[in-house]
Amino acid sequence: MNKKSVFLTVTKAALVVLAVSCAKLDVVASYSEVSFENILRNLPQTVTQDPQYGAWSLSAPDGGARFLFDANYAALRLDASPFIAAGLDPSKAPAGDFSVKDGEIVVEAKLEGEARRGSALSSPLSGYHEFARLHRGAIGYHAALNHYGVSLGGGFLFEWAKDIESNDKDIVFALNPEPFAAAGADVSNINGWNLSSVTADDENGKPIQADKLLKAFNLK
Repeated sequence: MNKKSVFLTVTKAALVVLAVSCAKLDVVASYSEVSFENILRNLPQTVTQDPQYGAWSLSAPDGGARFLFDANYAALRLDASPFIAAGLDPSKAPAGDFSVKDGEIVVEAKLEGEARRGSALSSPLSGYHEFARLHRGAIGYHAALNHYGVSLGGGFLFEWAKDIESNDKDIVFALNPEPFAAAGADVSNINGWNLSSVTADDENGKPIQADKLLKAFNLK
């Protein structure tokens, strides 16, 4: 075997090893869809295609929050009434954080590309699959709670348990309390939401404590 052949063989082998290593390291991409499918199976009555926005809608069991998702779209839509009862003034909502429309607080993900709703994807799982394919950077893993999740930016997330059999928080709607407080809400007194300090990762992957408004459910 000449030197060129040896070089090509070694290069191909190195590329194979690199591809396998990357696949092993990216467990979030590999397993978040599997766990999300399990969540969907446990919420058959509350996952529908939203008639107004077209995207798939996963509703909290208490009806107080929804996670909307499609190939190039993700949002949280929250019942505004408990926030307003806690002092929220919709006219003071910080620009770019959330808006209040038709009795709902709307937090839309800041994604690259044109928002694509109503794409007629055949199932909610295919909607998530396409979203994860197009926006892998928005999918994360929260080690402290053993959760996968979609980040909408600005400290707003929807998370779900990697394994619902060993977790008592199977789905979690997590909000950054700061913009609600800035709009006048008493964030420690919003009915149906708990203000908690949770362990999260900063931009360098180091654990930090962060305040969140949480709505969590055990589906078992």
